[in-house]
Amino acid sequence: MNPTTTILIVDDEPGMHQVMEALLSPEGYLLAFASNGAEALALAARLTPDLILLDVVMPDMNGFEVCRRLRADSQLAEVPIVMVTANDDRDSRLQGIEAGVDDYLTKPFDRLEMRARVRSIARLNRYRRLLAERTRFAWVAEQSDDGYLTLNESGTVLYANSAARVYLGLPADASGPITGSFLELARKQYRPEPEDAWTGWPRVSDGDSLRTPYLVRPETPTAQPFWLKVDLLDLRSGAEPVWQVRLRDVSEQIVAQRGLEQFHRAIVHKLRTPLVGIVGGLELLSHHALDLSKEDVLEMTDIALRAAQRLRGEIDDILQYLRVPTLARPGQGFPLPELQPLVAKIASGLGLQAATVALQEGLEDTRVAFSRQAVESILWEILENSKKFHPAHAPAVEIEILRSESQAIQLRVRDNGVTLSPEQLARVWRPYYQGEKHFTGEMAGMGLGLPGVASLVWEGDGACRIYNRDDGPGVVVELDLPVAAVGE
Repeated sequence: MNPTTTILIVDDEPGMHQVMEALLSPEGYLLAFASNGAEALALAARLTPDLILLDVVMPDMNGFEVCRRLRADSQLAEVPIVMVTANDDRDSRLQGIEAGVDDYLTKPFDRLEMRARVRSIARLNRYRRLLAERTRFAWVAEQSDDGYLTLNESGTVLYANSAARVYLGLPADASGPITGSFLELARKQYRPEPEDAWTGWPRVSDGDSLRTPYLVRPETPTAQPFWLKVDLLDLRSGAEPVWQVRLRDVSEQIVAQRGLEQFHRAIVHKLRTPLVGIVGGLELLSHHALDLSKEDVLEMTDIALRAAQRLRGEIDDILQYLRVPTLARPGQGFPLPELQPLVAKIASGLGLQAATVALQEGLEDTRVAFSRQAVESILWEILENSKKFHPAHAPAVEIEILRSESQAIQLRVRDNGVTLSPEQLARVWRPYYQGEKHFTGEMAGMGLGLPGVASLVWEGDGACRIYNRDDGPGVVVELDLPVAAVGE
């Protein structure tokens, strides 16, 4: 039984239509009927059948002519044609072969033989079409910049195109076997993130774009961070699950998105204050210079000059940032004793009154494997979030720096703001997720927030966690940051 197989029966005798229907309908085929050559050509063009049973003797256009026209049509040239004829002579068979007939059935035919012949030809045609589709897919896949893989139920790689082999570090020779599951191969180079998006993988997508899994290769001293977006297609046909995986390089999009948002934030937070000083001082001089004393003029000029010098410094910082496309690990790392003055600077810029830093004893000579810009960006985002979501926008923030069990540095930030819902806690690290119920633009700042923090930390081979406080309102953000190697 194969309900997807379509058979076109062409015969000018209505009685033959009834006979064929009685014989083939129980087999589960989809049957279409034509009574003459013109009708057969029109139906074949519309249906592209899997098999055509074609009578030889018909008015206006005989079966041989119909066959020749079908073979001349690029869309129908490969459709199997079985000629049904009462003539079993050699000349008729040769004429049919020359016209492009695949097989013959002679009237009167044995019903069991006819069913078996149709079943065999339909099966061979499905195999031929499947082979052609696979050949076309393989050609397209080999030309693609995206990685494509086919997995079985256990996640074993059955096929990998050239790009996928490059992404996973597999041999370029496609004829060799691939040992290990997809995740085993991926984990040799990448971190699967976010963690919950990979729970139970492979699985059919639930339609939630926020559950999209990524593979992240952290930044190294010699290589930029690398992001692969992982899409999964369920190709199950029968009992054996088969999965199609697409690996798409989204490194440029993620880094560019983060860079754009951080640049916007820099414009808002770094340039506005000095511009106010410059414009305010110059406006006073422009409108009241003749009424001011020499000392007042010098004071206004000095205020504008200091603001301009600060603006130049901020612009230099922005230009420096633009010269560093990624922030995770350039330079010599960040010394932990400098964290306290950095937090004080950020808290002052955000207008926070209470932000304390406690450094665990023994970490005074330790550096984390992140640049100063990266650490500043991470802390700014976390502290800005604490202020943004505090009911009075005045959180008390406590920062602890500890040595974790894995010997990484754990940066723990605790505030006394709101308690997050399970959904928010589950999704807060996802790229482009926003915690506001509605984006109104009323929340201050233009940073990436915690997803931006996560992307930076993952690129630096770190880890992120967030959970609600158990002693009152507020959340705790924990970041595991690798220690910079000596001489890094």
